[in-house]
Amino acid sequence: MVSRDNRGIGRLSFTLISVYSLLIIAAVVTLRVGVGTSPHSHTTTTTIPPYSLGPDGVRSAAVIEENELPGTTAWKIAPGTSPTAIQGFATATQAQVGQSVDIYVTTKAPTFVVEAFRMGWYQGKGARLIWRSPIGIGVDQPPCTVDTSVNMVSCWKWKISAIMPITLKFPPGDYLLKLVTNTNESSYIPLTIWDPHSTATYVVMNRPLVEQGWNTYGGFSFYAGVGPCIIDSSSYPVCNRARVVSFDRPYDTGNGASDFLTNEYPLVALMEKEGLDVTYITDITLSTYPDVLAHHKVLVSLDHDESWTYEERLALQTAQAHGLNAIFFGAAAMVRHVRLEPSILGLNRQEIDYRNSAEDPLNGKAPGVQVTGNTWEVPPASWSPISQIGDEYSGYLNPNIFVPMVVTDASSWIYQGTGLTNGSALPDVIASDYDHVIPSGEPANLEVLAHSPVPVSEGTASGETWDGASYSDMVYFTNPVSHAGTFDSGNNVWVGDLNSCSPGYAHCSIPYIVAITNNILRVFGQGPAGLSEPSVSNLATVSPAGS
Repeated sequence: MVSRDNRGIGRLSFTLISVYSLLIIAAVVTLRVGVGTSPHSHTTTTTIPPYSLGPDGVRSAAVIEENELPGTTAWKIAPGTSPTAIQGFATATQAQVGQSVDIYVTTKAPTFVVEAFRMGWYQGKGARLIWRSPIGIGVDQPPCTVDTSVNMVSCWKWKISAIMPITLKFPPGDYLLKLVTNTNESSYIPLTIWDPHSTATYVVMNRPLVEQGWNTYGGFSFYAGVGPCIIDSSSYPVCNRARVVSFDRPYDTGNGASDFLTNEYPLVALMEKEGLDVTYITDITLSTYPDVLAHHKVLVSLDHDESWTYEERLALQTAQAHGLNAIFFGAAAMVRHVRLEPSILGLNRQEIDYRNSAEDPLNGKAPGVQVTGNTWEVPPASWSPISQIGDEYSGYLNPNIFVPMVVTDASSWIYQGTGLTNGSALPDVIASDYDHVIPSGEPANLEVLAHSPVPVSEGTASGETWDGASYSDMVYFTNPVSHAGTFDSGNNVWVGDLNSCSPGYAHCSIPYIVAITNNILRVFGQGPAGLSEPSVSNLATVSPAGS
């Protein structure tokens, strides 16, 4: 398998009937499709409806048409490129048409440009160039400051290097802003362009809250630090960690893209390749505009989506109560409890997570759901995520350790067309963090679709174990009132599993993972999944008992 990140840790019903009703009353769009490149090549005219239900989910003519536009591989950064020759950040994690994004760049190179690439499929090339800045003068920006009271690194003293106006030329989507010096050194800045008026079936939610929490640019993140302890002297979490992190700094991994290319992009490429009716937001978008989910049918959460605000969780809870389906492709969702505050450069530019409620200045002065403990489950928040995701966080595998996913309910719709049977083991599927069902059976109608042993010797397990193993559980449940469906893979590299296998790899599981993904997207895209596929508890069949 390819390498992957292994860090620890609508209200509008869209039934099948409504899809076909839409096809009857909607106008069709015309796509020009080029066929071949020989002298006998010709152009055919194909008419397709604006929306249609296909084998992989609800399709959009607009997404299909976008990905027929000329693509490019120029977005890629060549191996061996210096990750620090040019670096930068933007004053937004998400933007919409009519706004401008300020870009801050540091480099010793004489000149540079910024290129904005919309990430997708584009005939397999992966992106389309949307915008290119004028040539900028390189500036070696001053060192970033450290607020030693909370170990927050911020580059707010940097000067603006470029301004990118978000015009109608920018389709909604996930973007990588590529910073390129005159000597061809380069790095990325991730950005989501979102459409507040979108009513797309699927909304993919990117994870800057998670990525920034792991970002150690300048020496500090929520999980690591340098220098002496501050506030307390604990060994876990490390006492010199940051309690507040700033978006006003570059990312220190992924050539500035953090883990976008491993934990997010493979699913983006798949959905756009299949022409699915998809749009994009970030977790900060949902936290700031909680009503946005009312206009969609499915929320798609990506790998390692661990950090959630109270406003974000409440928005999802409300949407699930009104029929929104939720897909958690990654394990460890909603483990960390964070909140947002402004920085000198703008709103929602600082993320707070003390990971110790006693340290948090809001402790005893604000509602418990705003006080940041180590996890959402601990006091004073005391809000377990199990009712929203179906599983609980159970531990993590050591880096570069992968274990098989074991099928336990092959009769489920989720395995349709795969040929898998009970006991089938898909090799090298589960890695990093994993989730597990709880014996009490919450939610009451929980279906366990895969029950995969994780050797305790290969990682760290939380809670009970059975004969030297914990378990990663893939689950599905439906809301008995709203009929909303929820899926949790129990595996933190599901999106990464969509990448292609290495040449010559004998036991590639990717075709099965893609097929299961498409089954979920197809059923969930038709509206509240419980209307067509109500879940039925099968916890009693899980073995060993209680595992």
